[in-house]
Amino acid sequence: MARVKLTDVTKTYDDVTAVNNMNLDLKDGEFITLVGPSGCGKSTTLETIAGLTKPTSGEILIGDREVTNLPPKDRGIAMVFQNIALFPHMDVYDNISFGLRLRDYPKEEVDERVEEAARFVELDGMLNRMPDEMSGGQRQRVAIARSIVREPDVFLMDEPLANLDAKLRVNMRTELQRLHKQLDTTIIYVTHNQAEAMTLSDRIAVLNTGELQQIASPLECYNQPNNRFVAGFIGSPSMNFAMSTVGEGRLETGGFDVDFDIAAVDGVGTGDRVEMGIRPEDIYLTENSEDALDPSDPIGVETDVLEPMGDQIFVYLKPLTAHDDTGMGEAEQREGLLMSVDPDTDIAEDQSVEVVFDRGQMHLFDADTGDALSHGVVKGTAATTESGEDSAQVD
Repeated sequence: MARVKLTDVTKTYDDVTAVNNMNLDLKDGEFITLVGPSGCGKSTTLETIAGLTKPTSGEILIGDREVTNLPPKDRGIAMVFQNIALFPHMDVYDNISFGLRLRDYPKEEVDERVEEAARFVELDGMLNRMPDEMSGGQRQRVAIARSIVREPDVFLMDEPLANLDAKLRVNMRTELQRLHKQLDTTIIYVTHNQAEAMTLSDRIAVLNTGELQQIASPLECYNQPNNRFVAGFIGSPSMNFAMSTVGEGRLETGGFDVDFDIAAVDGVGTGDRVEMGIRPEDIYLTENSEDALDPSDPIGVETDVLEPMGDQIFVYLKPLTAHDDTGMGEAEQREGLLMSVDPDTDIAEDQSVEVVFDRGQMHLFDADTGDALSHGVVKGTAATTESGEDSAQVD
């Protein structure tokens, strides 16, 4: 096990900055996931830790050693890639033991390590198989076992489940959780898949355009996002957003006006432009308003499209009317919302209904910078926008 620390790590390619001033301090034995959209810099960050890419500036520590300029073989790391890349002409035993044999480990030690790693990933009895005789999940377990035998200080995993089908991905998520628990080692995992990030991680580092947006526990990123980007990226389906004007005792969003006490949010005054955010599960039909922590006044809407998902129904809502005094364009006023309801809810398309917003779960963001202003707009209980002790703000 080892602590991993990145200090002011930057990587540029000509006029493109792939990673910008990255500061991460990962605890010994922690499972942390780097998550973000394609091109956000998560794989480049991982490659700088692995030594596959040299940073333009900054410092990387693994354990107590600075490894910024060390080759990968001297860093005490093992890496699992998205493309499994097994040797097709070697059986499972030879694939797993390849790195050890290159380093001239004694035959007895190689056998012992391979057998132990095979048991870890449940490949007992398969050491004589060839890669083309195995399923995708089994081949991925061979790649993981090949990393385990190295007994590294840090495991680096770059989207290792991306090429598996949906069922195998779920099974392998469970395997990785079990593996981390048994090995008790530091794992840095890269993915754009939110389900993997939320279920596997002790903490999530959310990246965008090469910059760290937030690092915190999965639930903190979900419930108290640092900014609009994190709020919109974490969660599936995504959070609803609406540009709003702060009126007298309400947020005017052009059809989805929500009453609230302006005193509940510090630094926000009448006439200010903010962006309101609320998740689909925090919008309720009026008959279920008792489920909300602090329901707003009823809002008249019309259902548009229904998407039955089995365990819930996604309901797209559109406003019955749009105000012409909000300073918004017509398209912005008419933007709809997404609500989720129980699968047995009696609801149909093109139906006029009333809904309430849970003001305890509403988020306000600065209309210009996107920074979070408040998590909850209930007087006396509005959540602070300062992160907890395990969260990091961007410098």
